[in-house]
Amino acid sequence: MNTDSRRSIILLIFCPDRKGIVAAVTSFLAKHNGNIIHLDQHVDLQQNVFFMRVEWEEAGFAIPHQDIARHFQPVADEFKMHWELHFSDAVPRMAVLVSKESHCLYDILSRVQSGEWQVEVPVVISNHPTLEPVAKQFGIPYHTLPVGKDNKPDQERSILDLLKRERADLVVLARYMQILSPDFVARYPSRIINIHHSFLPAFPGAKPYHSAHARGVKIIGATSHYVTSELDTGPIIEQDIIRVSHKDSLEDLIRKGKDLERIVLSRAIWWHIENKILVYNNKTVIFE
Repeated sequence: MNTDSRRSIILLIFCPDRKGIVAAVTSFLAKHNGNIIHLDQHVDLQQNVFFMRVEWEEAGFAIPHQDIARHFQPVADEFKMHWELHFSDAVPRMAVLVSKESHCLYDILSRVQSGEWQVEVPVVISNHPTLEPVAKQFGIPYHTLPVGKDNKPDQERSILDLLKRERADLVVLARYMQILSPDFVARYPSRIINIHHSFLPAFPGAKPYHSAHARGVKIIGATSHYVTSELDTGPIIEQDIIRVSHKDSLEDLIRKGKDLERIVLSRAIWWHIENKILVYNNKTVIFE
């Protein structure tokens, strides 16, 4: 969240790399009296792709916010840019999907309640009633939609209806232990964030701690990624690890892993709501 009271404008770009991109963007801003407050860039030399995030103050900028896209389009066209425009005072609406584990949900709702994140949580949706008391504790509506093999398509449609009704901009799977259909995922491209309880690509699937313990690993990890139609293979946003040893039981791995899951998921959400992520070729570029 931008803690400065001044509204700012954020432009995210990727395009084929060539000379003059930075000059063209900064000249456009200077021409219209834009005061740049942050500028980050990266070039993927193997793919020859240029990435950029630039943020400038709205105060004094000569173009009204509703007209910026139209004025910038010629610059984008010249360099074949893929680009997004965001405003720092926008408050995204983030729906949370859960199953039975509470640790990530508590962490998310605590950060929202404390004002750490500039985000609204209009609804928590689950396939179990287990965490309804947690949502009620924070004053968030909770919907239980049990999922079985015979009703999964119907329940997915019900979830999509709820998300549409609540105008959700972002969906967070906070240990939601159901696989979403490709049709569901296609409705929210790069807007569904999952937390997986292993250091992907190691130990995908439902019980990675059990697999890690059986294998005798010396580190365990957590991975937050955007959801795609292929299970646990979406663009990775954040990962972290912690050391374990032969002394750690399965229960120890789960306990230590939950701490990682909380922080890894929170970092991923933060970078998303701060508009610091670009997705390209199933990878992410993150301007921390």
